[in-house]
Amino acid sequence: MSRPLLGVSCCLRPGDAEPVHGVIDRYLRAPASHADADVVLVPALPGLTDWASLASRLDGLLLTGSPSNMEPWRYGGSQGDGPFDPARDTATLALGDAMLRAGKPVFGICRGFQELNVAFGGSLQTLPTDGPVAHHAPDGVSLAEMFAATHPVALSPGGILAQALGESITVNTVHYQGVKDLGQGLRVEATAADGLVEAFSAQVGAAPVLAVQWHPEWDADSNPASAWFFQRLGQALRGN
Repeated sequence: MSRPLLGVSCCLRPGDAEPVHGVIDRYLRAPASHADADVVLVPALPGLTDWASLASRLDGLLLTGSPSNMEPWRYGGSQGDGPFDPARDTATLALGDAMLRAGKPVFGICRGFQELNVAFGGSLQTLPTDGPVAHHAPDGVSLAEMFAATHPVALSPGGILAQALGESITVNTVHYQGVKDLGQGLRVEATAADGLVEAFSAQVGAAPVLAVQWHPEWDADSNPASAWFFQRLGQALRGN
């Protein structure tokens, strides 16, 4: 039996001379290894992509994190901090919808978590830097130091994460935006100590949805809870 094919969302970023469609390497290696899936990049090409046709050829979709934020008008906001990536916004919302209509799993990480909340009718907020939970490391630190910033999250009793991982886990904390209003039909899977939703799930017909605000791809090779996220993705790709 062939390995399932996972689409991984790309950002559209400025290059040295021309725009570049790309995704950080760890978003590819983690599912290829721990979900046992073949991965393919999905460029942000609205207007040049038949989303339903593409969805028919994928077994699942992973919406990745990114330095960019969603444009605020997409969730009814009037203000928001860039950088923005409108091509990615359009592409991920359109392909995510096509995948769910096709009954196929959609998983999200960080920006992907936020995109899915908006796709389900929710809204986002810019998080304070001086709240009871530090949701981002101080500016100017190294990448390793940034991802070393952690906090615990409480896992919702009876939820998918709690059944697999227990009452709580410690996660990295690398985001400036978060959920304001939760999208319709989404089940809270994890919350931070300040009440911020950190993970949610849904079932749309045959299509499972699971998204987390933290970055399991960062330490999937060393953290069992992070590896589990991609193992669960692998199960979903196989219809389990």
